[in-house]
Amino acid sequence: MAQVREFRLPDLGEGLTEAEIVRWMVAVGDVVEVDQPVVEVETAKAMVEVPCPWAGVVTARFGEEGGELPVGAPLLTVAVGGPADGGGPSAPGAGGADGAAATRPGGAPGPGGEPGSGAVDREPGAGAGAKRRAEGSGNVLVGYGTSAAPARRRRVRPVAAAPAPAAPAPAPAGVRAPGAGPGRTDGPDGDAAPVADGPVPVISPLVRRLARQSGLDLRELSGSGPDGLILRADVEYALRAAAHRPVAAVAPAPAPAPVPAGADGRAVPDGVRVPLRGVRGAVADKLSRSRREIPDATCWVDADATELMRARTAMNAADGPRISLVALLARICVAALARFPELNSTVDTGAREVVRFDRVHLGFAAQTDRGLVVPVVRDAHTRDAEGLTAEFARLTGAARDGRLSPADLTGGTFTLNNYGVFGVDGSTPIINHPEAAMLGVGRVIPKPWVHEGELAVRQVVQLSLTFDHRVCDGGTAGGFLRYVADCVEQPAVLLRTL
Repeated sequence: MAQVREFRLPDLGEGLTEAEIVRWMVAVGDVVEVDQPVVEVETAKAMVEVPCPWAGVVTARFGEEGGELPVGAPLLTVAVGGPADGGGPSAPGAGGADGAAATRPGGAPGPGGEPGSGAVDREPGAGAGAKRRAEGSGNVLVGYGTSAAPARRRRVRPVAAAPAPAAPAPAPAGVRAPGAGPGRTDGPDGDAAPVADGPVPVISPLVRRLARQSGLDLRELSGSGPDGLILRADVEYALRAAAHRPVAAVAPAPAPAPVPAGADGRAVPDGVRVPLRGVRGAVADKLSRSRREIPDATCWVDADATELMRARTAMNAADGPRISLVALLARICVAALARFPELNSTVDTGAREVVRFDRVHLGFAAQTDRGLVVPVVRDAHTRDAEGLTAEFARLTGAARDGRLSPADLTGGTFTLNNYGVFGVDGSTPIINHPEAAMLGVGRVIPKPWVHEGELAVRQVVQLSLTFDHRVCDGGTAGGFLRYVADCVEQPAVLLRTL
């Protein structure tokens, strides 16, 4: 008899808490092999193909293409070891391709289902008494491994009773049983059980903020994640349950037509709403955090890049690979960071320390169809101009194709932003949190310039440096930027540091 295994969205690393389903690679009824990719998801970092750790027949899929799932939410169920119970592709508690309701975290419905109260969250197939004897995958995923996982305990969520007609409208959290005192909540058997003091285990700060903004007490929830971890689906289910709970009977007054409102309750004009998720959402979160946490300052200078452009032309006239301008600028940045290591650092706010790095992992901004990403060139200080050119080309191509891994997008210590490719002269960069500085480079264009005491037309570029004022003062930042400008104006200066 087949054992139905539930495959949940694994932890994809780098602190990622959710992913968007881009493309299903299997359908209900398909046969899958061990480690076969079953779904392509987009995280805030990259596009990832998720492999299934078991071989068998797909009995259900959870989530539609374009929808988001939190880490730990069910992706699909697989019948392992033989035909599924009942001879069909469906398993107890699992929805088929026709959109039947399926058990999900926090009692949330499957595709096409309605929110339910008192739903039993259990492993599909557990009602048949199936034991977990199937072999696991050798590809270790978080929550899955080479051995069978222990069976989850059965969890029942009781139905929250409606308040008395004379009582005020209940708070949004409504999963505490009536009469339960402070610090108590319903246990698995419906009895009141004490709630431990201290922070409630939540999968991410975003879920904690969602609960706080909605007036939801996390202590009243029973998390469906590992060891009672509260997932986003648990919070959303509690809010939906509260919205469907009946309130005291009051004769309703005629209500005006609904007006769209923003998060702060103010009316907003009609228009198209674009969700901030995936890469766009990650960029929004990181830039907001940078502005919120980093006391930044910006200085800038115009530099005569005529000699640098001539040097690049001479290098490319010789036999060998062509050298890009951004690679030359990267070499200059690396040399400047060796002289001013304060800017190759980060601030550890918990320890109140500035951490200076002894290696330069250089990030660079790359615009793609999916949004702005910042790939990282590892150990940029060990590469020459030719090696930097090749690595920039490789990472840029992978970024545009959506093939960057999370490791390619994290771990940077300093960022170079060449916004001159957009035809603009200058900008004030926002620091790529948690780094301490970013160098911005505008376009190189002919401008009137005083050269050797005479007015001449020269190739001029604007350089701007945004830095974290906690790691250094203006003298250090100005010295860094002045050294970069000197190398741009006289590339021979760079030879002294090589």
